[in-house]
Amino acid sequence: MKSDIEIAQEAVMEPIVNVAAKVGINEDDLELYGKYKAKISDSWYEKNKNNKDGKLILVTAINPTPAGEGKTTTSIGLTQAFNKLNKKCVVALREPSLGPCFGIKGGAAGGGYAQVVPMEDLNLHFTGDFHAITSANNLLAAIIDNHIQQGNELNIDSRNIVWKRCLDMNDRALRNIVVGLGKKADGFVREDHFVITVASEIMAILCLSEDLHDLKERLSKIIVAYDIKGNPITAKDVKAVGSMAALLKDAIKPNIIQTLEHTPAIVHGGPFANIAHGCNSVRATKYALKMADYVITEAGFGADLGAEKFFDIKCRKADLKPDCVVLVATVRALKYNGGVPKAELSCENLDALKKGIVNLEKHIENLKKYNVPVVITLNAFSSDTEKELEFVKNFCEERDCEFALSKVWEAGGEGGIELANKVIKSIEEKPSHFKPLYEDSLSLKEKIETVAKEIYGAKDVSYSAEAEKTLVKLTDMGLSDLPVCMAKTQYSLSDNPDLLGRPEGFTLNVREVYPSTGAGFIVCLTGQMVTMPGLSKSPAAYTIDITDDGKITGLF
Repeated sequence: MKSDIEIAQEAVMEPIVNVAAKVGINEDDLELYGKYKAKISDSWYEKNKNNKDGKLILVTAINPTPAGEGKTTTSIGLTQAFNKLNKKCVVALREPSLGPCFGIKGGAAGGGYAQVVPMEDLNLHFTGDFHAITSANNLLAAIIDNHIQQGNELNIDSRNIVWKRCLDMNDRALRNIVVGLGKKADGFVREDHFVITVASEIMAILCLSEDLHDLKERLSKIIVAYDIKGNPITAKDVKAVGSMAALLKDAIKPNIIQTLEHTPAIVHGGPFANIAHGCNSVRATKYALKMADYVITEAGFGADLGAEKFFDIKCRKADLKPDCVVLVATVRALKYNGGVPKAELSCENLDALKKGIVNLEKHIENLKKYNVPVVITLNAFSSDTEKELEFVKNFCEERDCEFALSKVWEAGGEGGIELANKVIKSIEEKPSHFKPLYEDSLSLKEKIETVAKEIYGAKDVSYSAEAEKTLVKLTDMGLSDLPVCMAKTQYSLSDNPDLLGRPEGFTLNVREVYPSTGAGFIVCLTGQMVTMPGLSKSPAAYTIDITDDGKITGLF
């Protein structure tokens, strides 16, 4: 079979005005970025905001493994399948980050015959949203340092500046830096830090904002530093809100492109789920709900991260009520969780499958805590055997979950019809009674420990001295009613990436806590998680190229 990029480059795309018209968006409500990309104007939503909402379906997965699970591929293929069944359906996805695109993970446009296109544009600069977010983030950083240089009227403690610069690239050398070196006019010397753009609070704010007014309100609440008495200093205090909002005026508008089968795809925002809240924008989801009978959306990484944050942060903040969850797994990934090396995953091994399926079991249990019906799908591989497939099917049905094989990678929408029918059946026969995992009224520690014990399966939680001190301070500041955003390795239910399957009896280690008051949550760094990734020994950047006639190669 052809590579993903070959399939995408050979696709004959429809003009985006034609794709948008399928869901009631006329050309006057589009802001075109060439022939195949556009932003949806605010005017369209204003005219359609009273439409009845469609059904909201979340696609999530087991913990990711080197074998790959295909969550985005499933989301896109399922959308195509719904439309083959003459159901009006759109997919709402996140935008890819350049970090993993040039790193080891690759892009985020799906795969095989379940992709969104133009694939190269989406994975690279797209409509410039990430550049706008990066610029707004770094403008705020520049204003803070300039305020100190120009007399420091607010008495900012230069040892307690918490706002970090950002860049949408994996660059480990920027994690800890020193700024202000040189002459007196070059600023005060101090330690500084970079995060990847997808971990910036500006990204989270953009993705949770309802409109420009809400965006500015959230920007104004960002805590950037503390003064010499320990009082918080905000972006509003340093007079940065208006200029940041001006940089974000277009970035806040959802983007529309298409799948390989010309179904509309709303792609907007892109926080990582391991270090941020992992969901596409609230605006993209709400726009999609007004234009279709079914909306497929996804949350980043495994259900312990992406789905938990989708439910406990995004749905809580935006008053969304999901109707169904699709949980993606593969036989190969389950065997990997059972101890089989990657090189041997194509061989039948029921013993390893039985050991590794406990990871799937834990995710099923977790999702049911939110009172939403769960459908399990296996991304099919040619190496899967009948005995292995039958074992997984029986395992899921014994737990009152609908089950379906997915063959969307090789067959597009046609390969997802069985799954689409099971999702429709589940929605019709098992009404959702969604509720978040915890109440706002719990203390911050109670929220952290609820997620750690209920979702991860931890026995206990430990806190560094710094984290303990910060939690007391945040409570004293009146921020204990905010939800928590757990930054944790995606590879394990625990904070140790080497603990596969279903680890139990472990202690989750919270080493740092900080407020994202504009976004409206408290971030908790656990284990060895960093907010600026690094490149691998052989990153994808080594093989990405462009031919003399402008054709990009090596992108996946």
